[in-house]
Amino acid sequence: MKLDLSELQSVDLDLKYSGSWPPLVKGIAYCFVFIMTLVLAYFVVLSSQLSDLSNGAEQDEKLRYDYESKYRLAYNLEAYQEQMLELEVQLAEMLKKLPATHETPGMLDDITFIATSAGLRISTIKWGNEAEQEFYTELPLYIDVSGDYHQFGKFVSDVAKLPRIVSLHEFSIKKAANGQLAFHIVAKTYRYKGK
Repeated sequence: MKLDLSELQSVDLDLKYSGSWPPLVKGIAYCFVFIMTLVLAYFVVLSSQLSDLSNGAEQDEKLRYDYESKYRLAYNLEAYQEQMLELEVQLAEMLKKLPATHETPGMLDDITFIATSAGLRISTIKWGNEAEQEFYTELPLYIDVSGDYHQFGKFVSDVAKLPRIVSLHEFSIKKAANGQLAFHIVAKTYRYKGK
């Protein structure tokens, strides 16, 4: 089949007479209408459905992630509850080791007794200003004593054995005039601010 394009020049492309168009022109017109119908169908019908499908896939992924997270929480709930009970018991035990307001003078007496029992000579033992923190109050106790290393070591060891929480800070050691060593230390204890 040989195409003669010269025939197309004399064709009147009026839509009223489309039935008399040559077969080649009719074929091109049909293809054009078919392609335009597909393009129009895509933009009118399919694009919104594809967008909905894409949104649905994203939502499905998010819901799957949420489900997996909640499943892991539910699966480990019993272990978490046991852990919370253990932590509450530990917190209660630790809170028992913090002195109450009426027990702080007793702490001063205990540390004074420990220092003299270790053979240290006390220059100064006095409470500093309380430092408020978020959950507790810090109570510093400034201690200046003199003695030898072994006496000071026994003092530190005995302070560590106290039933209340006491931490030691700001150590300084200097040679005293009498040939002994002068020790400065800040012992801190803590008071819980909660109920």
